[in-house]
Amino acid sequence: MGIGIVFGVKTSFFTRFLVLAGAVLPATSAIIAVPALAADAAKPASTTWVVTLGGTVEYGPSYEGSKHLSFSGMPSFDVYRLGETPENSAPDDSIDYTLFESGGFEAGPVVGLRGGRSAFDDSNLNGLHRVHWNFDAGAFGQYWLMENQLRLRAEVRQALWGGDGLLADISLDWFQPVGDRWLLSAGPRIELANSTYMSNNFGISASESAKNGHLAAFDASGGLKSVGFAVAATYTISPAWSVQLYDKYSRLVSDAADSPITSQIGSPNQNIIGLTLTRKFNIRF
Repeated sequence: MGIGIVFGVKTSFFTRFLVLAGAVLPATSAIIAVPALAADAAKPASTTWVVTLGGTVEYGPSYEGSKHLSFSGMPSFDVYRLGETPENSAPDDSIDYTLFESGGFEAGPVVGLRGGRSAFDDSNLNGLHRVHWNFDAGAFGQYWLMENQLRLRAEVRQALWGGDGLLADISLDWFQPVGDRWLLSAGPRIELANSTYMSNNFGISASESAKNGHLAAFDASGGLKSVGFAVAATYTISPAWSVQLYDKYSRLVSDAADSPITSQIGSPNQNIIGLTLTRKFNIRF
């Protein structure tokens, strides 16, 4: 399969993301090129690649646990060799590259991006530590229970800097073509986080509580963070153009829901609506 990326960032981080992506993507391509050569040795040589570029607008919580909603923007990117059949994917998949494939099972490295939080997002956060945006990286594994139709996927990603902790996402997606132009998908989600991530995003120290004056101190432990469901509808306008509308609902649970950041000034109900427009190009090298 090819390389795909869909990153969600608040518009205040958008410029910095594009700058960093320009450095990260070439480096990633160089790293994955060596194992890819061995895997492709038995395949017919091809110098034509299909590159998909696009942009997404999302409307959802300003930060994790927030009840305030705001718009965010993100680029999207995908590339695969001409002649390969592109696999179906969910709108919340992180960037990945398959290094191992056997009998419907695929695995490889994965990279994602995490949003941040500060008092600029909500004055009720005054006195609390800032959560910085961050890249994370790890591994993914997925198994096609039904080829290109029913997929079980898991991602485990560790923050690359700042001690932001570990996340694990588990999803099950059903992909259903409708006619020649529509593709529908839907499935449940489970997200887990370790104590470092939970403390950084939902914990409040005694000193922070004193500075804030409204939110009590809270010690957030690792474990189950949220459960949810995602749906998407993709319409192929032409061989080059497509548009996708999606909705992802997450319900924060356990300490993520009990934290005063969520229970007092926010909401455990986290819903994101997104619209993506993409265009495919054939590029010959």
